[in-house]
Amino acid sequence: MIELEDLPGVGPATAEKLREAGYSSIEAIAVASPAELGASAEIGEATASKIINAARQSADIGGFETGDMVFERRQKVGKISTGCTEFDEMLAGGIESQGITEIYGEFGSGKTQLTHQLSVNVQLPVEYGGLDGSVIIIDTENTFRPERIKQMVEGRARALDLDLDPEEILRNIHVARAYNSNHQMLLVDSAVDLANELKESGKPVRLLVVDSVTSHFRAEYIGRGTLSDRQQRLNKHLHSLQKFADVFNAVVLVTNQVMSKPDAFFGDPTRPIGGHVLGHTATFRLYIRKSKGEKRIVKLIDSPNLPEGEAIIAVTGYGLEDA
Repeated sequence: MIELEDLPGVGPATAEKLREAGYSSIEAIAVASPAELGASAEIGEATASKIINAARQSADIGGFETGDMVFERRQKVGKISTGCTEFDEMLAGGIESQGITEIYGEFGSGKTQLTHQLSVNVQLPVEYGGLDGSVIIIDTENTFRPERIKQMVEGRARALDLDLDPEEILRNIHVARAYNSNHQMLLVDSAVDLANELKESGKPVRLLVVDSVTSHFRAEYIGRGTLSDRQQRLNKHLHSLQKFADVFNAVVLVTNQVMSKPDAFFGDPTRPIGGHVLGHTATFRLYIRKSKGEKRIVKLIDSPNLPEGEAIIAVTGYGLEDA
C-alpha cells in the first residue's frame, strides 16, 4: 500500500498535516483541489498540484479512459435492495453506490423510513440484496430510532428466512447528530476518518445517510440576500459527499425537504428545496408521496441511465414491503 510519504514533495511534517486535515489516503488526495490541499497542509498551490497529480497516478484516478475501461469500473458498482420488488425493478436492482441518491417528499411521507430500511439492508450479504457493509448516519433532525431498526431487522429476517441479530445490526450503524450546517459539513470529514478505519474490517462503510441534507441550511440562511452563500456552501457539502461515494464505493442517500409552489395551477405543487445545485449534483432523484393507508408512491424523477417510473410500496410495522 502506498503511504503519503511516498508521494514526491511530501515529507513527514507535510504528511502529518495532511492526515490531521483528513487526507489520510492517496485516494482522498487524488480527488482534492490544489487550493483546499494547499490550505490544509500550508503549502503553495503549485506544490499541492504536483502532489495531487502524483496521487492520481498512484491511485489511477483522473486522466482519460476509454469507454470499455469505464464500463469495467462500473461493474464494481454495488446495489442495495429496498426490499420492495417494484421499487427495485424501477431502479434496475436497487440503490447504487458511487453516486448520491436524493429522496424528497412531505413530512410523514416515508423518507426516514427508507433510510432506516437501507441501514438494515446494506448489512445483508450480497446474495440477499445487501453490500455486507456498515452505515454512517448524519442525523440533522433527531429522527434516528434504534427501536425502528429492530422492527425492520425482524421484518427482513422473516421475509428472507434469515437469522439476524438486531444488536449486531445496531452495532454496525454509526450515528452522529448534526447541530448546525457547519457541524454537518465537518461530520463528513469525520465520516471519512471512520470509513478509513473500517476499510479493512469485515464491515466497511457502504452507506452514508444524511437525513435531511437541507434542513439546517434552510433554517440558517433566511431571505434572498443569503441565497448565494447558502447555495455555495450546500454545493461544497454535496461535492464532499460525492467524493465519499467515489473513494469508498459507497451509497450516499440524502433526504430533502419540500416547499409548496402556490403559483402551480396544474400538477403537483410540491418542489424540493436546494435549487439547481442539489438537482444537478444528485445522481438519482426520487419523490415519495402518501397514498391510501400505509401505501406510498415513489417516483424516479431523474437518473443518468434509467427511464422515469413509479413504484407503489407499503410502509408497515416491519418496514418497507411490497404493496
